[in-house]
Amino acid sequence: MPVLIILLVVLMAALVFVPQWWVKHVLSQNQAERDDLGGTGAELARLLLDKADLRHVKVELTEGGDHYDPTEETVRLSLPHHDGKSIAALAVAAHEVGHALQHAEGDRMFALRGALAPRIIWIERTAQIVFFSIPLLGVLARSPALIAVQIVLIVALMGARLAMHLVTLPIELDASFKRALPILEAGKFVPEQDRPAARRVLTAAAYTYVAAALLTLVDVTRFIRILR
Repeated sequence: MPVLIILLVVLMAALVFVPQWWVKHVLSQNQAERDDLGGTGAELARLLLDKADLRHVKVELTEGGDHYDPTEETVRLSLPHHDGKSIAALAVAAHEVGHALQHAEGDRMFALRGALAPRIIWIERTAQIVFFSIPLLGVLARSPALIAVQIVLIVALMGARLAMHLVTLPIELDASFKRALPILEAGKFVPEQDRPAARRVLTAAAYTYVAAALLTLVDVTRFIRILR
C-alpha cells in the first residue's frame, strides 16, 4: 500500500509539474535573438492590430506575464516577447493579438470568460477565508459537521476555478491555431523552416492553462480526501 501511495503521489506531481516545465522549456528554447525575423514581438503585434483595423488597441510592456486586457483593450507582453526578435516573441505576440481579435469580433466564449473572471477572483478569496477559518471555528464550535460543511464549500469553490480553466482552454486554442498560426503563415512573418517551432510555442501558450487546471484538480482531490 505505501508503494502504491508513493506511485500515486509521483504521478500526480508529474501531471502538475511536467506541463509547467514543458511550457517554460519550449518558450526558452525559442527565445534566441534572430536578426532575420525583421521585427520584435511588439512591432509585430502593432502591425497585426493595425491591419485588423484595431488601431485603438495598445501594445505595452508588462512584468505581469503576457496577456490581452479586454478592459483596457491592451496587448501586454513581457520583456523577452515585447523587445525580443525571436520565434517565441513573434508567436506569443500573435497569440495575444488573437485574443484582441476574439474581443473585437464578440466571440461568445471570450465574453463568457470575461464575465466569469471577476467572479472567480471573488470565489477564490472566499475559499481562502473559509480555509483559514476552519481551525478557529473547529475550536470554537467543536462541530465536525461544521468543518465538513466548510470543506465541501472549499471543494465547490475550487471546482468553480477548475471550470474557469476548462472554459479558457478552447479560447486559448482558438487564439493559437485559428488566428495566430494562420496569420504568421499567411504573412510569412516566420520562415517556413521555423514554423514547427512557432507551432510548439503556440501550443505552449495555449496549454499554459492546462497546467493551472491540473494544479486546481489536485487541490480539489486533496480536499475531497480530507472530507472522506
